[in-house]
Amino acid sequence: MSARGFLFRIPRSAPALARNTPCSCATKSLLTASARVSRARASLPVLARRWATSTTPNSSAVNPAEVEAMQCLEEGTQKLEEGDVEAAKALYKRSVEIKRTASALFNLGVTHYHLKEFDDAISVWKEAIALQPSSADAHTNLASAYIVSPVSRPDLALHHLRVAASLAPDDAEIAFNLAAVLEACGFLEEALEQYKRSKAYGVERAAMHIRNVSAKILGKKIKAAEEATKQDTKSESS
Repeated sequence: MSARGFLFRIPRSAPALARNTPCSCATKSLLTASARVSRARASLPVLARRWATSTTPNSSAVNPAEVEAMQCLEEGTQKLEEGDVEAAKALYKRSVEIKRTASALFNLGVTHYHLKEFDDAISVWKEAIALQPSSADAHTNLASAYIVSPVSRPDLALHHLRVAASLAPDDAEIAFNLAAVLEACGFLEEALEQYKRSKAYGVERAAMHIRNVSAKILGKKIKAAEEATKQDTKSESS
């Protein structure tokens, strides 16, 4: 299954310490996006760069080990921004070894994704979701990994995109990606609805897909009508 059109959210890289934050088909229409760090997307066009944060507004880090974990998270994000994915991966791994947080796992998944280590990306993003099930970004990135894996699982991608859409109903990228997978799996009416939502939220590219899916739906209706006519003709002749 191809995700060249899929909007993937790149792994979020952590900002400064003070900041927190079974169908066989092709999905060429999926918007590519880079996984959002503490949020991730693959080779999809990136609409916005969002980063995962190492602390929350009310948290404090006084434990030396936790301080090191946060520093590794921040340094890993810096390396990721510089394009040194392997160094970022090592730093995120160290952060996870010290303390398994959703942010560190999310960003580690982003590095695995960029290195095409999709099984590892899936594993750590699933764990990140277990720790923070309300992360629409993690669900989106996990869906992306399921799409581009050697053994594509559009059914699982669809599940996680539905969850992501329920968590972030106004997110244009999620709506577009959900529409792309729905279209690839043959759920044309629902795909059309999601493409329209993504266009309303600012994804201009969705307009082309709205036309294409509308044409597919019309084609299916015409074919169904022709089949019905053939059946009626057979019945009358017999």
